[in-house]
Amino acid sequence: MHADPRSAHDSSPPVDGAAEQPSRAVPADLRRLFRTAPFVAAAAPVAYGVAMYYAALQVEHMDPDAKTGNLAMINALGAVAAMLAQPIAGVLSDRTRSRFGSRRPWMLAGALVGASALLTAGLAPNLAVLAVCYMLVQFGFNAFQGPFSALLPDRVPERLRGRFSMGVGLGIVLGSALGPILGSLFADAIPLGYAVMAGVVLLGIVLFVALVPDRDNRAEPRRPFSTRAFLAAFWVNPVRHRDFFWGFTGRILLFGGYTMLSTYQLYLAQDYVGMSLDDAARTVPLIGLVSLPGIIISTAVAGPLSDRIGRRKPVVLGAGLVIASGALIPLALPSVLGLALSTFVAASGFGAFISVDQALMSTLLPDPDDFGKDLGVLNLAATLPTTVAPVVAAAIVHTFGGYGALYPAVFVISGLGALAVLRISGAR
Repeated sequence: MHADPRSAHDSSPPVDGAAEQPSRAVPADLRRLFRTAPFVAAAAPVAYGVAMYYAALQVEHMDPDAKTGNLAMINALGAVAAMLAQPIAGVLSDRTRSRFGSRRPWMLAGALVGASALLTAGLAPNLAVLAVCYMLVQFGFNAFQGPFSALLPDRVPERLRGRFSMGVGLGIVLGSALGPILGSLFADAIPLGYAVMAGVVLLGIVLFVALVPDRDNRAEPRRPFSTRAFLAAFWVNPVRHRDFFWGFTGRILLFGGYTMLSTYQLYLAQDYVGMSLDDAARTVPLIGLVSLPGIIISTAVAGPLSDRIGRRKPVVLGAGLVIASGALIPLALPSVLGLALSTFVAASGFGAFISVDQALMSTLLPDPDDFGKDLGVLNLAATLPTTVAPVVAAAIVHTFGGYGALYPAVFVISGLGALAVLRISGAR
């Protein structure tokens, strides 16, 4: 079922002409969506986190002397797959007409591809097979995320987008933190870990698709698919849509800075702090667990706060600066405690950022008829850093001869990402 499209734009006049505040109660037909979205939002980040954690271990076991470069290569290939998946799935879902609606078929198809790739990755005998599996994990779950993200502008009224974005953001950051933690439970049985996580993630997505139905849209007009539309899926004009450009830029920098540290946390614990591989494999997931209270609190506070004050930009700016400040802690405290404090602070900022950024950007989408495509382009700024940032981080490590160089780089990158929001003029 769809919400009344008029409610999505808050265009209904106030009763008897009274200048009343719009109700912040969730309409009955959207309650199941609001309740389940945080859980399914965690699915892809859990899959990415598990794949990244196991890939780092597998790469080190296969070739420990070239682990940094090999992991960067795998992530670079994953970046190509991620870049293709979301815009393509967005274009296709915008034009899909079926009894199940436009988004759900593509969400399910992407989840099936990603889960199958997770299963296969556990059996990878070499780097080549592992790289292909990692690409398919990225492609499948990015194809799921594009149509899922379009549910916000499709169905959620503007007055409730901060709350919805908070729930989805909480799912994303918790999924990102829990992925390596859950994966570490099977660190000595990686194929089993892949299989269990693939089953859990796929089950969650299937349940969401079944419990949150969409309306039959076969009678709606559909713009024909064309090569031009396909190529346009990868582009939003930055001159015509300056606010979208600055939002995209800020997002890619903040996600990139945060991801540069989280990807190499296992290697930072070994080569910067001085832990053994076994100790690092046990400790790094626990450090992620320490960050959960900060994530939960910041995410739960930031989204509703932005709804209450009617302003998104100050929250996004502050959250980005918190992420940047977290990167400086290990420079002064190169120890397990320093890693834990850095992770806690950066994750707290990231939780606040992700809970508000989606609501902010949903007001800046260029074309209301192409929500799926535009969100696919926007979500590249969230997914590409998970694959490109490790490549950049590896280049920094090799150029400056150590992992310690990552911290000032992340400080600069995240700081610039936070400041980018100030250039957005079409939103508060």
